[in-house]
Amino acid sequence: MSERCGFVAVVGAPNAGKSTLVNALVGQKVAIVSPKAQTTRTRLIGVAIDGERQILLVDTPGIFAPKRRLDRAMVAAAWSGAQDADLIALVIDAKTGVTHRIAELLDTLAARREAKIVILNKVDICSKESLLELAVKLNEKLSPEAIFMVSAATGDGVSDLLHALGDRMPEGPWHFPAEQVSDATDRMLAAEVTREQLFLQLHAELPYDSAVETEKYEERKDGSVAIHQQILVARDSQKAIVLGKRGTRLKEIGSRSREELEKLLERKVHLFLHVKVAEKWGEDRGLYREIGLDWVD
Repeated sequence: MSERCGFVAVVGAPNAGKSTLVNALVGQKVAIVSPKAQTTRTRLIGVAIDGERQILLVDTPGIFAPKRRLDRAMVAAAWSGAQDADLIALVIDAKTGVTHRIAELLDTLAARREAKIVILNKVDICSKESLLELAVKLNEKLSPEAIFMVSAATGDGVSDLLHALGDRMPEGPWHFPAEQVSDATDRMLAAEVTREQLFLQLHAELPYDSAVETEKYEERKDGSVAIHQQILVARDSQKAIVLGKRGTRLKEIGSRSREELEKLLERKVHLFLHVKVAEKWGEDRGLYREIGLDWVD
């Protein structure tokens, strides 16, 4: 069998489960996940392997109505991830179905020339009748090449989807070595892991006015790595939330992040966190470069 390799743009509305699905297809964690919508901010490539086929999954931010510069940059990253893709995979929360935002997405995608498939995610919490009705509606609106029903959380249907994606990849050499699972640098991964802990531990307490910047990433002679990060928030009240009583919340965020990074990087990690109030961090061009987003006017 000859080698195949191609790009799959994974698009959808916020909270459809795109990152969870990318992680399931790759076979390990490459994208951060939280129950909160709009967790993914930047465009990331997860590298999945199916025999002689390498599938480059472009995990994109959720497509939504942008209000701030950061929102516009995230939506721009999502659509740029779909440019020149060999296949666009629209992930839909099967429980939510065709919302107003999904209807707009379907209209936009129908006008694009790329091959398209639909992936109905979270089918483990849906009835068969509702799934069949949804599939009929999507066929009428988009006429995709195929509709797949999966549960990224349980793994149901993921293997069949992986094979189907591999079959659709064009012939050509692999873009990444077999052992590489993502295009994210360790520096970027470190910031994403800490940001994930902010989402998981603070939930609704901390709004989206926060970011994580890796200031230093130093390899030590003993094989360990020292990572210095600052958590940026917009107001003093938010800083107090991140710190917690006597710094206990920040300590817990650091502890969980360090444990996760040691698993992902397979080495000892020394993680140093501090919180900084930067009211206009969303207007910092340098930070956009750091987190992998383009500046959008």
